[in-house]
Amino acid sequence: MALLEIKNMMIEFPNRRGNFIAVEDTSIEVAAGEILGVVGESGAGKSTIGNAIMGLLQAPGRLGRGEIYLNGDRIDGLSSERLRQLRGNRIGMIFQDPMTSLNPIETIEMQLVETIQEHLHLSQSEANSRAIDLLEQVGIENANQRIKQYPHQFSGGMRQRVVIALALCAEPELIIADEPTTALDVSIQAQILNLIKELCREKQVGVILITHDMGVIAETTDRVVVMYKGRLIEEGATSEVIRNPNKPYSKSLIAAVPPSNKKIERFPKVAMDDSDGGRLQNFNVSSHWLGKGSRFEDTEHALIHVQNICKRFPLNSAILKRDRTYIDAIKNISFDVMPGETFGLVGESGSGKSTVARVITGIHPASSGSIFFANTDLAKIKSGAERRRVRRDIQMVFQDPYSSLNGRMRVGTIVAEPIVVNKLTKTKAEREEVVLDLLDLVGLGRNAARKYPHEFSGGQRQRISIARALATRPRFLICDEPTSALDVSIQAQILNLLKDLQEQLNLTFLFISHDMPVMRQMCNRIGVMRKGELVEIRETEALFNSPQHSYTQSLIKLMPKFTK
Repeated sequence: MALLEIKNMMIEFPNRRGNFIAVEDTSIEVAAGEILGVVGESGAGKSTIGNAIMGLLQAPGRLGRGEIYLNGDRIDGLSSERLRQLRGNRIGMIFQDPMTSLNPIETIEMQLVETIQEHLHLSQSEANSRAIDLLEQVGIENANQRIKQYPHQFSGGMRQRVVIALALCAEPELIIADEPTTALDVSIQAQILNLIKELCREKQVGVILITHDMGVIAETTDRVVVMYKGRLIEEGATSEVIRNPNKPYSKSLIAAVPPSNKKIERFPKVAMDDSDGGRLQNFNVSSHWLGKGSRFEDTEHALIHVQNICKRFPLNSAILKRDRTYIDAIKNISFDVMPGETFGLVGESGSGKSTVARVITGIHPASSGSIFFANTDLAKIKSGAERRRVRRDIQMVFQDPYSSLNGRMRVGTIVAEPIVVNKLTKTKAEREEVVLDLLDLVGLGRNAARKYPHEFSGGQRQRISIARALATRPRFLICDEPTSALDVSIQAQILNLLKDLQEQLNLTFLFISHDMPVMRQMCNRIGVMRKGELVEIRETEALFNSPQHSYTQSLIKLMPKFTK
């Protein structure tokens, strides 16, 4: 008998126009001790299935047809009280966004201990000991101290580990893991996946692993199902589906995954995906507005020269200087980025990658060291006009396209804002035409200008961010984890777009990511950061084929392998 059995599931969301069918005629089985992978695009119905199992469908969503069994017990249609007892106790869920799973006004200790005592009926001290042990299992150092802290005092990856500890509290029979490793570095990702595999092996826990990371699927799951527009279109043993997919969609989805063992020129378009994935069409840079910006003509010297930069953040604000304590986020970082090059920074959370980017852009002033842009020492710029010119030339695409866009502004206004601030056009009509042209360029179409950010998917919002960054006609573009939360097909489109823009506009990139296969595809050279220090810089293929530093070797060893 299967641990979990779903029969002919249909999930619908009634609306004014009728019924939207989110999942249709889907049957799935999960055995005890088995890890089942669920892959597909955003909107394919993956998370909806997980929510239906837990009884957490958001109103007006409902199970229109089908049956769900857990160890032979039918669980669809249970009362709210029975479902509450089921959650956490027999079924644990790891949500993608840890901030929506944790209470910001309660300590981690309160949340873990409350859950443990609710389901396992342990004493306060026993529950406390189990909570600390769980935090240690998911890789949180100094767990006995950190358990007293609040969620905002943890990084994104650390918060996800806390969420995983919460899901494991009551030793459930089934775990539904919805993108559990999206925000995690390769070392922590490996640790979490090993923990999940250990639970399956030793305690016969069943796992449904929902993810867009095909490397994780390849290395972790026993079987995989492929979802497309609410339907299960293919299933089988993981190795068989990855090596010999039957459906065109499955074939192109797997083809769009960045391989870990080699570099490819371009990512293929996913079949049945009607969004833009081709090269920039009919784009003549010499006559385009973007091509009329200033360019760095000196090809022998670095466009960006970073020399011994350090950044210290105060941990307390004592009145006396001797009582203040600091943390060194980055220490003596030096590197060059040549014109037209893509230079990558890779490393774990807290290694200082994003701090380097923020120091270069001026968001954080450097504590010491110097940064030269186009042979100009940025620290010595006194003129406001010169400072604004440099800021136009250096732009940044942030990791989270949700929080980096103003939800109250129309997309056209968002993209136009840098043009208005920097007075780059003479008339309103010219500005509007430039904005529409930029939206066309990034594959969104001119109609996008009238819409708001919430009307777009994550990948489309990232395109809006790229259009906004291009609006100042920059020479240097910093991309901080630009595809970390995107499906592989959308990731492929964004990476292709960045490659095309670089080729056409001779842009120079600083590319920051913890996704090693993506770094291999995008970068000419890579710098490896660890605990605020740059431990190795090498050309990309040399770094992957013969890493010199022990830390780099461990990163590459832990990287999920996906070969073609």
